[in-house]
Amino acid sequence: MTGFALPALASLSAVLLLLGLAPDRRAGLIATGGLCGAAGLLTLAYLLAGAPAATLPLPVGLPGSGMTFGIDGLSAWFLLLVFWLGAAASVAALDQDSGKTAPAFPLFIAGMALTLLAADGFALVFGFELMSVASFVLVLTQAEDAAARAAALLYLGMAVLGAACLVPAFALLGGGSFAAMRAHPPDGWRAAAVLALVLIGAGSKAGFAPLHVWLPPAHATAPSHVSALMSGAMTKVGLYVVIRFLLDLCGPAQPLWWAIPLLAVGAGGAVLGALRANMEVDLKLVLACSTVENLGLMAIGLGVALAARATDLTALAALGLTGTLLHAMAHGTFKGLLFLGAGAVQHHAGTRSLARLGGLIHRMPVTTAAMLAGAAGLAALPPTGGFAGEWTLFQAIIAAPHVGGLGFQLVTCVVAALMALAAALAAAAAIRLIGIGFLGRPRSPRAAAATEPGAPMRSALIGLAGVTGIIGLFPGTVLALADPALRALLPGRGIAARSLLLLAPQPDAPGYVAVGIAALLGLAAGAIILAMRGRVMAGHATSPAWDCGFGAPPPWLPFGDPATQYGAASFAQPLRRTLAGALLAARQTLDMPPPGDTRPALYSETDADPADAGLFQPGARMREAASGFVDRMQFLTIRRTLVVMFSVLVLFLAAVAVLQQT
Repeated sequence: MTGFALPALASLSAVLLLLGLAPDRRAGLIATGGLCGAAGLLTLAYLLAGAPAATLPLPVGLPGSGMTFGIDGLSAWFLLLVFWLGAAASVAALDQDSGKTAPAFPLFIAGMALTLLAADGFALVFGFELMSVASFVLVLTQAEDAAARAAALLYLGMAVLGAACLVPAFALLGGGSFAAMRAHPPDGWRAAAVLALVLIGAGSKAGFAPLHVWLPPAHATAPSHVSALMSGAMTKVGLYVVIRFLLDLCGPAQPLWWAIPLLAVGAGGAVLGALRANMEVDLKLVLACSTVENLGLMAIGLGVALAARATDLTALAALGLTGTLLHAMAHGTFKGLLFLGAGAVQHHAGTRSLARLGGLIHRMPVTTAAMLAGAAGLAALPPTGGFAGEWTLFQAIIAAPHVGGLGFQLVTCVVAALMALAAALAAAAAIRLIGIGFLGRPRSPRAAAATEPGAPMRSALIGLAGVTGIIGLFPGTVLALADPALRALLPGRGIAARSLLLLAPQPDAPGYVAVGIAALLGLAAGAIILAMRGRVMAGHATSPAWDCGFGAPPPWLPFGDPATQYGAASFAQPLRRTLAGALLAARQTLDMPPPGDTRPALYSETDADPADAGLFQPGARMREAASGFVDRMQFLTIRRTLVVMFSVLVLFLAAVAVLQQT
């Protein structure tokens, strides 16, 4: 399919040139959306044709060797997600982009696509860093205060760390093209080093715990259409790099213990992300933390696939990888939808704070309907794509105790329990988001006067909601597009679906039919509506569908008194006093003045991400200490400088002598 690769690369080149060719930012966004749409259709056609692998060498790259681009079923699966999210985000940006983010926006999409099309180490690292730098610029353009600038710099530091890990990982694999690496897979300490470097370099970009700390602040700072791509697509590009390394380039003969780091970081990230999503009051921070939770579930699926492949259980390996790929597609779509909806709320209701929203279902019905579709996927409610993906992952982890010895089986049982806890917390976070932000009574005048976004944003929301519905109703049909990727990574194994409507873990096992469940739910809803209408009596009065048990607002507070409603902080109190107290070091303090003191009582809540407190803050202190030491070295006297140089020379000669003796 070299004939397909050439038009795809031509489209990418055009996207890269948009910055110089489109001085009109609106025209640039329109061109970016059109190119993404065309590239997405080409990718879909390629997958429907069976996704035959193809490569295309180019005479540019490192001195003495050019870059190699290629495409296969795995890269095309993620390209499809990148391109249709890119098209939707470009359309949505027409309604909100101020022009500051437009130049770097096509470069961001091009960087993701180049990473997925790379067929050698240099091309992948080049695309990976182009993606990182462009997204850093997009985050920095909206950094209007010190905290936002700190978030952007933290993100840049993690991007540098990613490159610093991926380059030696490719060096340990021998460098060159992917085909040459596959011919000489690593073993022993080299294989363990590659695993560690990939989990740090690409896993940090994917949002794997404990390197996820950059993700919530960066996603919250970026513009909504950029956040939609960062959470929906960029994290999946990091996931793709992990899959490409561990299931493809490192060969099929890696040991069982390779699965344990993925299971550990997946389970920890899933619980931590879901719990933080219940604590945050910023709409975009809630969504960003739930991204950490969902990427943790995908890491668990990869861990099951690696463990099953190591023990020659290819059917279970295919089930784990199937769940990972399906959930990546479903999560990327509904999370992009949710971030675009959050941007619409921020622009047209004036805030992202759940404490100041409410009642938007009446003022922004289209946006609310789209957010409901995304939140249903976030809560993994049937018949959504989120449920199909998590159902498949649960089927895989439930079967995982058949793998390995007693120790590994105990690990998988603990991981299954943590997955269930994370799923319950994610459902609570989704209910909290919709119930507090869109139902009830408006908590501020801006929320009471909110309006629907413009036609471009509404079109993007409706389009992504439609794609989310298709993935949820027809997961078997969608997974048929992933069959070439599964057969390439696990020869002889395809998807676990027996038909295009049925999704089953095994050909002879009961499965999941989303269309049937949707029909039953529709019939049940219709029956309830008819029964309610039959019980309506003459002279009845209507009241708000969700009034939270309080009376009508007084005339001097037409938008309601926030203190009388069950708010975001109230919803999170039970979790804050139980799980968050142990996992997030959540603390509540009350400064109550003594009797007779006229000072007001002060109540405050604090919490801390354990990864930030245990990993990032000590790292920051070490960096500051090293920076101070280097600064002091600049002001040494000549005598002390000569002493340092002489000491370094002696140490160097001693090291050479030791190496020669060994």
